[in-house]
Amino acid sequence: MSLETIRLSQTARDQLVWLKRQTGIAHWNVLCRWALALSLQDESTPLVKEIITDSNVEMSWRTFSGSYGDIYLALLKQRCIADGEEPTDEAVSRTLIVHIHRGVGYLHGRELKSISDFVELAVA
Repeated sequence: MSLETIRLSQTARDQLVWLKRQTGIAHWNVLCRWALALSLQDESTPLVKEIITDSNVEMSWRTFSGSYGDIYLALLKQRCIADGEEPTDEAVSRTLIVHIHRGVGYLHGRELKSISDFVELAVA
């Protein structure tokens, strides 16, 4: 597992397709950034630890993080430490995947119909 390439499960892909259709947000990486932020905001540890990344949704770390790569990496390392893990490359990568998946599930479970619904969620 590596931060170089981020792959998602088929379930997450299906949820992202639905979110893209509902909100008009066209790029996986934007939705995945929202998902990560939403999941990291939840202090509980995600229940799922192992995720099968069996879909065709794949993006590079650079595509996912854009110009905020250092910030996302720091947030992931901090989360590893908060969860009692050494922030190794493997732990950071696993944390990223688990939190993206949990966040996508959270987003999919809400009635998000537009970008303004995302903003409303962020400031709530």
